Amino acid sequence: MTSPKSLLQRLYADPVKTSMRIVHVSLADALTKGPPPTGNLAVPIFSHGSLVVELYTPVGLDPQKPHSRDEVYFVTRGKGFFLDGEQRHSVESGSFVFVPAGHTHRFEDFSSDFVVWVAFYGPEGGESAA
Repeated sequence: MTSPKSLLQRLYADPVKTSMRIVHVSLADALTKGPPPTGNLAVPIFSHGSLVVELYTPVGLDPQKPHSRDEVYFVTRGKGFFLDGEQRHSVESGSFVFVPAGHTHRFEDFSSDFVVWVAFYGPEGGESAA
């Protein structure tokens, strides 16, 4: 049986080619995996099929541009505001945000300890409404 530490080492060594059935990554472990690779704002943590999970820890300003795939955010630590292109929404640890592909969005006025899990999934252009 493979140890949990060994599984995490494999995951972190190549997060895009992970083929395990069950994966657990703690926030503490994910926070040790930075900084983000060149050209990316977040640190890749896990990938399976169309799902890509990253850890996003913006500092100062959030320079995000609209993404080509649907995404969800889970605020893990801190607080701030989420601008959905039109309205600002207060977010804090425990908040969930869904952003359809192509929509303008960013976090604003967030605390210095602000951390979010972000998950991208589905096809380019987003999934069809059900």
